[in-house]
Amino acid sequence: MQDKEEERSLVNVENKLTKDGFTQDFKVTNGRLHTLDQNSSKSYAPDEVTIVDFYRFEGESDPDDMSILYAIEATDGVRGTISSAYGVYADTDTDDFLKQVEDLGKNLDKSHK
Repeated sequence: MQDKEEERSLVNVENKLTKDGFTQDFKVTNGRLHTLDQNSSKSYAPDEVTIVDFYRFEGESDPDDMSILYAIEATDGVRGTISSAYGVYADTDTDDFLKQVEDLGKNLDKSHK
């Protein structure tokens, strides 16, 4: 298992997660998590997903330029990722949804490793 310090770049982490089966891209709209797959669009409530892992990235030129990439698994087995800016640039819809997932205690199930 790689140390998170070695997985600094977003591209490297996304590639690793894709290899681990996190192939969907997610977006939060109207309080639900949606797949961006045009062929089989699905949506999930906070109690239907688990945050499996997350990775924080800091901007090289500006420490305020931070983002977090979340690896998420839905109750039906769909796995994917969603990213969110951190701090002042945060997407409040995404942050609110992920906070609800965390509040339900459905976060950090590291069984994918």
